[in-house]
Amino acid sequence: MRNAALFRERPLVLRIITGGVVPTAFGAVTGSFEHRDGWEGADRGLIGGALFGTGLLVAHALAGTHAQVSLPKFAPILVVFTAIVGMFAGALGGRLRRTAMEQPSGSASAGS
Repeated sequence: MRNAALFRERPLVLRIITGGVVPTAFGAVTGSFEHRDGWEGADRGLIGGALFGTGLLVAHALAGTHAQVSLPKFAPILVVFTAIVGMFAGALGGRLRRTAMEQPSGSASAGS
């Protein structure tokens, strides 16, 4: 197996882009416009955020390594936090779609 550089060994700008910007942009592009409104987006975001937080905790437990950041004393609260953040992000995406769909397209001419 190729000896790839660890994430923490990469330059800060690259870590920000690959660890923050890319996942956020991917989530926004793939999830924002798949729901009729903010309520549907919130439902999906709540479940997705809970799964994300659960995945983090399970992966950390399986790795058996020391956490690089401080986890709460009651670690499962992380799942609640990520679910809430996901819910608000999903609601925002759904609301953006609804707003975009309600605006007139402007592509059809009035005389046609």
